[in-house]
Order: sequence, then C-alpha cells, then structure tokens
Amino acid sequence: MKEITRRQFIATATLATGFALAVQPVSAKVITTDSKGLVAGAVKIPVKDGEIPAYRAMPAKSGNFPIVLVIQEIFGVHEHIQDVCRRFAKLGYVAVAPELFVRQGDVSKLSSIEEIRPIVAKVPDAQVLSDLDATVNWAVKSAKGNSNKLGITGFCWGGRITWLYAAYNPQVKAGVAWYGRLVGDVTELTPKHPVDIASTLKVPVLGLYGGQDQGIPLDTVEQMRLKLKSGTSKSEIIVYPDAPHAFFADYRPSYRERDAKQGWQRLQAWFKQHGV
Repeated sequence: MKEITRRQFIATATLATGFALAVQPVSAKVITTDSKGLVAGAVKIPVKDGEIPAYRAMPAKSGNFPIVLVIQEIFGVHEHIQDVCRRFAKLGYVAVAPELFVRQGDVSKLSSIEEIRPIVAKVPDAQVLSDLDATVNWAVKSAKGNSNKLGITGFCWGGRITWLYAAYNPQVKAGVAWYGRLVGDVTELTPKHPVDIASTLKVPVLGLYGGQDQGIPLDTVEQMRLKLKSGTSKSEIIVYPDAPHAFFADYRPSYRERDAKQGWQRLQAWFKQHGV
C-alpha cells in the first residue's frame, strides 16, 4: 500500500466524536453543555500545508465576538474540549479548538496514554504556533471574530502552549494556562519552554496549578513565579493546594469540582479584566 503523505493525511482527517478511547470510562460527573442558541460543530482551518480539523462554537446571533483559542490536552479535540468551547460560546465568545496533532496521528482512537505520548512528542512547537496563527485568521474571516479581543486557554499539553503562544503573538490580550508544564529539555522541536519566556513575556497569563500534581513539581512553579516577577506582563500563578493534575477535567477521576469551578470563574474575570 502506498504510503500516505502528510498533506493527504491532513486533507482527509476528521474531528473526533465522543470521548477519546484512552479516557474511558467517562466519569458520572461529566459536564454536558448543549448547543441551544449556538452555531457549533466541526470546521476546517486552512494552514500552510493543507487544512486541519477544528471544533468551533459561537453564538447564533450576529456580532463581532471576542475570540478564545482552546488548546487540547494530549487526548486531542475530543468531547471534553468541544464542551469547553460550547461553554465559552454561551458566554458570548467564538471559541475554536484546532486539532494540533493531526499530522502526527489520530490520538482519539488510541486506547492508552503510552500509545499517545510518542505521537505528541513528534509535534513541533513551530508547527503549533503557525497553526494557531491560521486559526486566528480563520476566526476573524469566517466566524465573525474580533482580533482585538483575542484570548487563549489550554489544559496540560495545551497549558504549556498557552504560555508559549502568549509570548509569540502580541495580538493576544490574555491567557489562562491550566497545569501546563513549565520546564523541559531544549530540543529542535521544543526550543523554548514557559520558564524561558517568562521574564520577557508581555501578555498577562494566569496560571492555574495543582499542589498535588505529580507531573509538575511545585519548585518549577516557584521558578516560573520568580521569572515572571522580573518581567512586565503582570502574569499570576495560583496553586490549589489539594488539587491533582487535570483537576478541571470533569470526565476523569482527577476532577475537583470546587477548584475547577473557582478556576473557571477566575478565567472569566481574568479575560474581562484584560479586554477579552
């Protein structure tokens, strides 16, 4: 069988339906947001080498809506990320979650984190930043988005990307990074990490972290705090002392309702405060 090219793969890729296989069974506490009064569903974003799938949700009424980029965990743009987009749309935003691993593989069909990690490890930061630029352009041209009111939020893998994109694109007015990794090895694919851009960051980013997160040591959180203080972005980091990693993920056992709800309220206030 002839090997499929990267361009052919992304041209035929589709958005995930339901929850990723790797996160089954889904918790009984899962939050489901309906699409009443919304335009919501799969779209295609034109990028440099073709198109990538994305999920978009926005109010059905006419308007020039603030834009929120919603950045996936390692499980891809599955039902949880799509639901977060609908939550933003209910608040009056056009929310777009592009599928940022699509060239490397369809992680939604893999049944374990061990299978997913090697795929995610092949995703270059430069590709992600370029795809997010394309997503912003699409949101402005095709989804009535207001480029002067641009925000970004992301979870886990997407939390790290939130810091990096806020440093990369000066158009971003504010970001909220949920438990994104802050330090790491410098490689060709990952030349910088959040701690490396903290002191020169201009965009205010709110970091929401768990005190019981086994994957993000608190000393790295403190390291990030110190670096941010030496800059001018007025970014902040809040640590929820009893929360584990992925405490916002209502479809998983890691969900902590009180901390997740408080974090969501803080996100809304942060965006409003900074003009998103």
